[in-house]
Amino acid sequence: MFDFPEVAVIGAAIVDIPLAPVSAAVFDAHSTPLSRIAMAPGGDALNEALALSRLGARPLLVSVVGEDVPGDFILKTLRDAGVDAGGVRRVPGLDTGINIVLVDGRGERRFITSASGSLRQLGLPDILPALESPAFAGVKIACLASMFVSPLLTLEDTAALFDRLKARGMTLCADTTRPKRGETLREAGPALSRLDYFFPNEGEAAALTGESDPDAMADALLEAGVGHAVIKLGGAGCLLASAAERHRIPAVPGIVPVDTTGAGDTFAAAFIAALAEGRAFVDCGRFANAAASLCVEHVGTRGTWTREDVEERLKRME
Repeated sequence: MFDFPEVAVIGAAIVDIPLAPVSAAVFDAHSTPLSRIAMAPGGDALNEALALSRLGARPLLVSVVGEDVPGDFILKTLRDAGVDAGGVRRVPGLDTGINIVLVDGRGERRFITSASGSLRQLGLPDILPALESPAFAGVKIACLASMFVSPLLTLEDTAALFDRLKARGMTLCADTTRPKRGETLREAGPALSRLDYFFPNEGEAAALTGESDPDAMADALLEAGVGHAVIKLGGAGCLLASAAERHRIPAVPGIVPVDTTGAGDTFAAAFIAALAEGRAFVDCGRFANAAASLCVEHVGTRGTWTREDVEERLKRME
């Protein structure tokens, strides 16, 4: 398997409180009972690190949290999962980010977030010290899991971070959210051009490129300098594109989504895990689809799936 930490995941580590299923009717009711309400690990980078661990890895997480109860919860979660938390910086007076996740009957999500919490307080000064840690010396694949999430990590800082990582000979990946300030390829291109693999979903890729067709989105990303464009298409699977090859991989058949929270993060983590194993581009996409299909069958990001379950799902795609 792996000799970790071979992968470093950089970005948001917060607490989610998923509420499912909910609809607009909750605002007309005095009280709405749900079967379960509990804290869950969340944030792009934390989700990816935990999924990598579940797949047999011991990744290094680079993030920032507060010195508070939610921060304690995150660090305990990392310890229990076998994730290296040596890159997590604790900041006195900072509130660890908490997201309220409203999940509708179709499994789609809406988020209520804190503007001042750690979700949006990760900057280059929090990341650079981790790059000099002994654990980072063994990293071969680095992923910025949270592009456009924190306003403190500007596109200029992102490009500078990518340059530092590329100078070490690393394979560089990034996952993203929708651009928060309307950034397009014109502004983001210099940072994206450093990437070996980029994992936007269809909506995120459309917002960046201005295109409506996934193939046109992929073309625009490749023209901007992205080495491999990996566009997540939800229930339609994914599109993989590079200068040398292009594949549309359908989703696992027969899946009924309960909650899509963390599905994109699980997809990215599984793709990276397969990449670290030396699998071919198309096989990385199939492995990622299989893992994401397991994630959406549970409320929250964790579930009970195992690597063996992912391998079993792969057989349904043959």
